[in-house]
Amino acid sequence: MEPAGTLERGLAVLRVLAAGPRWPMRATDLVRATGLARSTVDRIVATLVRLGYVRAEERDVLLAPRLMELGEAYLACGGLGSTLDGYAQRLADELDESVSLAVRDGDGVRFVGRFARRRTMSVAFRVGDLLPADRCAAGLILLDPAARWAEDDQLVEPGLVAVAVPVRDASGTTICALTVASHTSRHTAAGLRDHALPSLLKTAGQMETALADPVASVGPGSPLPIVVGVDASRATKEELGAGYLQSLARGLAVLVSLGSARGGLTPAAAAKVTGLPRATVGRAVQTLERLGYVAADGSRFVLLPKVLELGYAHLSGRTFGEIVQPHLVDLVARVHESASVAMLSGDDVVYVARVPTVAIMTVDITVGTRFPAYATSMGRVLLADLPGERLAGMPSPPLTPHTLTSPADLAAAVRQAAVDGYALVDQELEEGVRSIAVPIRDRSGRVAAAVNVATHASRATPAELLRDVLPALTEAAARMEADLAHTHPT
Repeated sequence: MEPAGTLERGLAVLRVLAAGPRWPMRATDLVRATGLARSTVDRIVATLVRLGYVRAEERDVLLAPRLMELGEAYLACGGLGSTLDGYAQRLADELDESVSLAVRDGDGVRFVGRFARRRTMSVAFRVGDLLPADRCAAGLILLDPAARWAEDDQLVEPGLVAVAVPVRDASGTTICALTVASHTSRHTAAGLRDHALPSLLKTAGQMETALADPVASVGPGSPLPIVVGVDASRATKEELGAGYLQSLARGLAVLVSLGSARGGLTPAAAAKVTGLPRATVGRAVQTLERLGYVAADGSRFVLLPKVLELGYAHLSGRTFGEIVQPHLVDLVARVHESASVAMLSGDDVVYVARVPTVAIMTVDITVGTRFPAYATSMGRVLLADLPGERLAGMPSPPLTPHTLTSPADLAAAVRQAAVDGYALVDQELEEGVRSIAVPIRDRSGRVAAAVNVATHASRATPAELLRDVLPALTEAAARMEADLAHTHPT
């Protein structure tokens, strides 16, 4: 099997998984959809699992959040997101309507930025979604280089209205469309145009100024700090043998590397970033170019919007709970006790994911349940990441004879949780319930949530929770953090 053929086959499997239904697919589904041999599909799936791009649960194959690094590479290569997102978000806040950024992709437009408003009737486009160019405001503006603005009066879907303006580079070329979308329950097409067009044009001008700024927007001609990488596929191939498709892993590494600098990389630079031979990089780039994922721009190669079809829209629409749920399932299978993930909401923790254990006596909690933060293990972990004065005014009435109610004692317990990296609460929320929790940090290092394991006091002592549960809990949190580093959960 030729290396280029292996990469092409691997991308075909990813496309089928990304375009498929929300429910899991199996290897037999992939065989039927791609026409590949079962043995080939099995090796591709095994390689993608090892790379962290898919998960295999029994016979099911599912996209994994790490796959989003392919789409993130495209967004970084173009530089639009890092330069323009702040302006688009401010526009959404000002108008109180959904705002998006889209680029041309063949006969369609693909969304590269989305800043939605949460409403019962809301715009549900995701980053990575593709729409026909002649059926939406963004596409109409991208199809007509001279247009100052364009509107969509329910062209793409009944009830949806939108108005778009171009964002141009220094040469006057339209590089993306800035769109405000709403529903006819809020605006007519003309009403939305009157409401939004002045702010749209002003924001587009600000974006164009930012793109022209050599400090804010690094162009392809700028020098690149090349970080020399190591070919990790070599050791994995030696470990796993024929079941691991090294050429697929290397080809995907080349794709990701092209997003390591705005404006793309030369093949020589990509070889340095990946640690791969120049000839290997050349073959991968040729395949990616032929498939429409890469284009030459002078001596450099840049990623194209089509990269976003490789699961980005599917994964970018996942909620926080959906991202952490598989890891909760694995955790419960290891420790045989119920596990949950919660976030701080005011003075309470609110459960966003939960996997109960099967037992005659279990802790009865569902997603959406709220408990006072001061008396829970997850609450103390979450409070430990906040300023001390946040705890000072929090009510703390006794819930059981074991509940810490003294402000000084609570402050000490929260400080200790920060030092230890975990919190253990023994029957303070409810008699007989013990729990231990650790933080879940987002890509910035901020504590975004907490994960815990809860049990009845008759089944585990505090010492046993520390010895038997804490290591598994910490590993589960690390896997959740790895997935969250590649996602922007809703």
